[in-house]
Amino acid sequence: MGYIDRNARTILLTELISGMALTLRYFFRPKVTINYPYEKGPLSPRFRGEHALRRYANGEERCIACKLCEAVCPAQAITIEAEPRNDGSRRTTRYDIDMLKCIYCGLCQESCPVNAIVEGPNFEFSAETREELMYDKDKLLANGDRWETEIAECQAQTAPYR
Repeated sequence: MGYIDRNARTILLTELISGMALTLRYFFRPKVTINYPYEKGPLSPRFRGEHALRRYANGEERCIACKLCEAVCPAQAITIEAEPRNDGSRRTTRYDIDMLKCIYCGLCQESCPVNAIVEGPNFEFSAETREELMYDKDKLLANGDRWETEIAECQAQTAPYR
């Protein structure tokens, strides 16, 4: 019986017809593809993209030079140098991240006690040379200034889970 059934399906092309019916069913549905450079899909609030250093509302940088992010980085991509200020607080004089080494694990962000270093929502960064992917303190602070509203919004959304 199986032999006759298999030959009947082959002769009548039932597999081909059912495949074409499935194709026609999806042909008239609305498309789910987005036009990428002009349309962007939603990002999770926990997305880990380009690094940024944040500032307080008064404009002072948040980093207190505790060097926890440097210590926890498994790729050893972060280099920090610090010195004390006149008022006795410690601030960074050098904060470098080698983005070529970075594995975007988010441990630096999780270890920071003051939320100074974050991985922001920007995933559209590229470079033509290796030197452009060596981020210094000025570039990290500029990223933080550029993405502060999105970063603060994501931090507020994930605050109950921290």
